[in-house]
Amino acid sequence: MAPSPTGSPHVGLARTALFNWAFARHHGGTFVFRIEDTDKERNTEESYDSLIDLMGWLGLQWDEGVVVGGPYGPYRQSERTDIYVDVLERLRATSATYDCYCTTEEATARRKAAGSKVMGYDGFCRELSEEQRAAFVAEGRKPVVRFRMPDGEITFTDLVRGEISFQTEFVPDFALCRANGDPLYTLTAPVDDATMEITHVLRGEDLLSSTPRQIALFEALKEIGVAKTTPEFGHLPYVMGEGNKKLSKRDPQAHMALYREQGFLPEGLLNYLALLGWSIAADRDIFTLEEMVEKFDIADVNPNPARFDLKKAEAINADHMRMLSLDELTHRVLPLLKASGVVGDPVSEADAQLLEQAMPLVAERMNKLTEAPAMLDFLFVDETAFTRDEADVEKLLNEAGREVVGASIDALDPLTTWGTADIEAALRAKLIDELGMKPRNAFGPVRVAVSGRRVSPPLFESMELLGRERSLARLRSALD
Repeated sequence: MAPSPTGSPHVGLARTALFNWAFARHHGGTFVFRIEDTDKERNTEESYDSLIDLMGWLGLQWDEGVVVGGPYGPYRQSERTDIYVDVLERLRATSATYDCYCTTEEATARRKAAGSKVMGYDGFCRELSEEQRAAFVAEGRKPVVRFRMPDGEITFTDLVRGEISFQTEFVPDFALCRANGDPLYTLTAPVDDATMEITHVLRGEDLLSSTPRQIALFEALKEIGVAKTTPEFGHLPYVMGEGNKKLSKRDPQAHMALYREQGFLPEGLLNYLALLGWSIAADRDIFTLEEMVEKFDIADVNPNPARFDLKKAEAINADHMRMLSLDELTHRVLPLLKASGVVGDPVSEADAQLLEQAMPLVAERMNKLTEAPAMLDFLFVDETAFTRDEADVEKLLNEAGREVVGASIDALDPLTTWGTADIEAALRAKLIDELGMKPRNAFGPVRVAVSGRRVSPPLFESMELLGRERSLARLRSALD
């Protein structure tokens, strides 16, 4: 996995990382995570840090690369310049490259004049005479080094798409460096793969057109002893967004940070990302990472574009929430409860005990971690700070609702024991049996009065946790 540290990490990047990780784990291989940061103008340390943070959060631990090191470091391209300069000089000594003095404008003008539909360089400097070269040098032009694409056809077996062929007449000679000598991606990525002895590369479909160039370059790298073999390539399908358009960095739903902020579990999100091009079985969508590693076969990846469906991602995340133990779920939501002030930091003994009792009430109702503070806040909040949702108050604590609350006080006030069963029995006897109300109409106003919201943990259990005095006080305050 070799991302560039530009901007916010996106969904397609995470899906590619997952497939590389699962492929390496399935085959007992080495998962390498390096950084392609030769674009000095666009790269940022903030983006680099976010990549490291994302991979850590997702749990896609790498065996070799940035941070952890390894035998083929360094793993940031910005720290490998000496390697690229050396390889470039060795390539220049062969017939595989030539110096090109053309400006972009000159090459474009020639292509338009010739009416050529082949985009890219036209090979003008391929066979310069010594006089022509001397004239360009005399003008003060600095050359770029271009790779000389071989004639004929380049065929390779894509791990996802099968056999693919390119006619090299449609693959123009490409630059390996800028005029100032700075190496370009066209050189650095293959040199990294060669010197790090990478055997398999899974990457996005958008890079498929660069593959014949890299395969040709690998042959040249073998000739000068830099590469031992050519890696096998697999090109993963596009991830599509709204309107069947490729999900781009500009799309809000493309950014991985958004899902973390919204309370997705990494396990749930990775499960969904895996489905963008692969499935564990025709009739099964929910699985663990361990199960994915066991079953993952790159040949099973569908080459057709996959559409990102937020509702399905949320549903799968909800299933993974149910798979967590109560202890683990509590551990996951605790930082959010602290950050929102529901509990203190450190957590008091009383709050810890109440949280232990409350978590079973909300565990089955939570679809994302971020829902926990709103669901639990009413149990922990100081009475002077307790508030109710204005829209819910307007809808359910109208005149009829206030009558229900008044009747509830009459039913609960005489209770000598305060448990879930006692509370339920008293309210049902009064509101349903005596007043003939339907449960939904009967308990809705009580729920808003006690919890502040129409949607809350189970009412009777919540009132037991709140205690007699706090529950009755909230019912009475709803009438003020």
